[in-house]
Amino acid sequence: MVDPLSIDRGGHRTWLKWHRGRRRISDPAFTGARILEGMRLGASVEVDLVIHADHGCAILHNLTLDEETTGRGAVRETGAAALRQLHLRDNRGTPLPDQVMLLEDLCELLDREPPDPHALLQLDFKEDVAALDAETVASFAASVGPHSAHMILSGGDAEAVRMLAETTPGLRTGYDPCYGDSLARLQSTGDFKGFIDTALRTAPDAEFIYLSHEIVLAADRDIVGTVHADGRRVDAWTIREVTPASLSQVDRLLALKVDQITTDDPEGLLAALAS
Repeated sequence: MVDPLSIDRGGHRTWLKWHRGRRRISDPAFTGARILEGMRLGASVEVDLVIHADHGCAILHNLTLDEETTGRGAVRETGAAALRQLHLRDNRGTPLPDQVMLLEDLCELLDREPPDPHALLQLDFKEDVAALDAETVASFAASVGPHSAHMILSGGDAEAVRMLAETTPGLRTGYDPCYGDSLARLQSTGDFKGFIDTALRTAPDAEFIYLSHEIVLAADRDIVGTVHADGRRVDAWTIREVTPASLSQVDRLLALKVDQITTDDPEGLLAALAS
């Protein structure tokens, strides 16, 4: 079986990003074993960060614990020791043997099993700049600093990303300007050019611009080309499952030469495209 890392088409390579650390659709999110596998193979892997009560970050997507873990309440009100005692849930909500990881726990795993030189771990910060304080920023830098060559920090708040990244030399950054009803607003105004121009100005140091694949495909112009012309790369998110409709979308994204496609099923997507 070919490892689901990238797709070459028309002389352009597009990486398949393992969304929330998933290699295949049946995988639960954020398990250490799968994240390490991806990094060992040289994949592009994504995890999410939310702040906990002890001024560090947990590897979780939601600001509350109820859906993803065996805990309850707000992550922000839960300390590090309590978080480490919680178990993750699978896609059906069943508790797993795997426990919640903190950012420093994940970095310790990477210390024990160094990544492939081509691996890239995206840290997607799910909060805004108002959530940050000096202690949280320092904790982030201490954990990520030794691994910054294999990481990229992203988020929807460019100032929060800047504050975290400036304390961590060598850490690349990305920016996601898509939120709420962005697609509906763009379909109403038609101002895709203004949308992309604003994103590029807002995050001048961002290596990646992360765009909803629906926005990329709905645009009345080649916004991927606009990003490329500014020396940046495009990640199109998120292909949830492999269907005839999603394969058609992926074919269009590949024709537009996006640099990365975020998907919950990298293995299934690569197999479907190969067949």
